[in-house]
Amino acid sequence: MTIWAPGLAAGVAAAAGLCAYGVFDPNAPLFGSVIGRGPGAGASIYLTFDDGPNPTATERILDILSSEGIPATFFQVGRHVARYPQIAHMVAERGQEIGNHTQNHHKLYAKGPRFIERELVQAHEAIAASTGAAIRSFRAPHGLRNPFVHSIARRMKYDVFGWTLGVWDTDRPGVEEIRRRVRVGLRPGAIVLLHDGDGYDPVGDRTQTAAALLPILRDARDNGYSVCPLSDLAPRAIAEHRA
Repeated sequence: MTIWAPGLAAGVAAAAGLCAYGVFDPNAPLFGSVIGRGPGAGASIYLTFDDGPNPTATERILDILSSEGIPATFFQVGRHVARYPQIAHMVAERGQEIGNHTQNHHKLYAKGPRFIERELVQAHEAIAASTGAAIRSFRAPHGLRNPFVHSIARRMKYDVFGWTLGVWDTDRPGVEEIRRRVRVGLRPGAIVLLHDGDGYDPVGDRTQTAAALLPILRDARDNGYSVCPLSDLAPRAIAEHRA
């Protein structure tokens, strides 16, 4: 029978806790750099949509963004892009930024390097082929990561993004509740996570998010916030600005 010394047991527990922090916190820098929010000074916020493209929500969201002159970033799932290439292309055509959200929306934290590389490369190729966009950003499904995710993302010259404010619009709690959750959670520099698609269902219902978007934007404007491009937070953009 193995007897664990108290100090050793505490060390193992601490190491396990640290590893869990790196895996499950979407902004944890343990495995590599993650951009989880913008500057706290000022009144800029950043709007992102995950899991599209989607046949019922994405175009509605794009129409609102275009009419309001609002930039956003769409982290797209490769297999949804392959299914709806015209909608994916529309995102780029409207001048919105596009990021990689893997090919099949698998949780990556328990996957090995070959699996992770295949997920990122296939999605990159699908998005680039359908949109013609330069893909420079990555967000892991559910924010779950491990060291392999970061090493592959670096090799692909991606900036890895987390988020500041997620409001669980995927639960479809109602238009007004989605709006309320964003309104009460907004802070300067917040990266807002919403969803224009369902990572597991190519026809998943995200109409509540689409319907909540215009009120969300009006609330933000009424409270003095301005929506800025997520790419403004990329290290290269910050370096160029400082130069």
